[in-house]
Amino acid sequence: MEEMQLSMNIHFVFLLIIEVSIFLIRIDGFMTRTPPAPHIDLPNDEQKEQEYYYDLDTESDLYKSEQDWPREEPNQPENKPAGTGTAHCVQCCDPVDHPSRHKQRYHHYSKDPPEFQAIPQINLTILKGEKGDEGEPGSYGKNGKSGARGLRGPSGLKGSKGSVGKIGDPCKMYYAAFSVGRKKELHSNNYYQTLVFDTEHVNLYNQFNMFTGKFYCYIPGIYHFSLNVHTWNQKETYMHIMKNDEEIVILYAQPSDRSIMQSQSIMIDLKQNDEVWIRLYKGERENAIFSDGFDTYITFNGYLIKPNSEN
Repeated sequence: MEEMQLSMNIHFVFLLIIEVSIFLIRIDGFMTRTPPAPHIDLPNDEQKEQEYYYDLDTESDLYKSEQDWPREEPNQPENKPAGTGTAHCVQCCDPVDHPSRHKQRYHHYSKDPPEFQAIPQINLTILKGEKGDEGEPGSYGKNGKSGARGLRGPSGLKGSKGSVGKIGDPCKMYYAAFSVGRKKELHSNNYYQTLVFDTEHVNLYNQFNMFTGKFYCYIPGIYHFSLNVHTWNQKETYMHIMKNDEEIVILYAQPSDRSIMQSQSIMIDLKQNDEVWIRLYKGERENAIFSDGFDTYITFNGYLIKPNSEN
């Protein structure tokens, strides 16, 4: 590419030099050329002599100042020979500096000959080079503003029916239930006592701990609990169904001459790791539940009604 550009520059300079040289030659010829001789109706021999004298005087008289040219003033009378017209007759034997000769040759100039001005002209077509290579694409401009939302298009055709999916897992069932009993009586003391059971009837997944006497919730949901005891005659029965450390409901029976069966039930919404248990009130008064050691008089039951995972 650099060699091609250098060659084009040399070619351009060469053409420019030629154009300037031709222009200067034309200007020089124009400035030095002889103005055309005025036309005068003369006989052939006289006309040839007139042209001869005109050529001799051209170089010396062409650019004389206006004051050397004799011409008629507007306010002066004209000196016209009798019997002649407005044109003066020029003889071939007249001297070269005869006034009539000057007047005849330069009557068409009223002032000094005009000065010629050279106006340079350059052919601009030679300046135009060859077409260059295509440039690299420019960077993308900024995104314009978002236009208005168009109209909703027509609905497409209904697609074909898809393939049958895989068989899902069966619905998972959740269960929780227990039923425990006690065959031994319990009397109050100076502190609260947890009712512990010695007989297990139902205990799904061992969610009821027989050693601590507490039910531990592993499946959050709604549970139902029930407590059944046998009162002691002439003694008070005072117990609570507890949720963690909170007293939920009370089972109470006043002292009586005879013993009776007393019960309490409730539904509780449990969260995971909640505890449900039975507490015997401390011994401010004589408080007890009855059992003979052979039969089961005391029972505690619970089961899940609805887990929270179901919709």
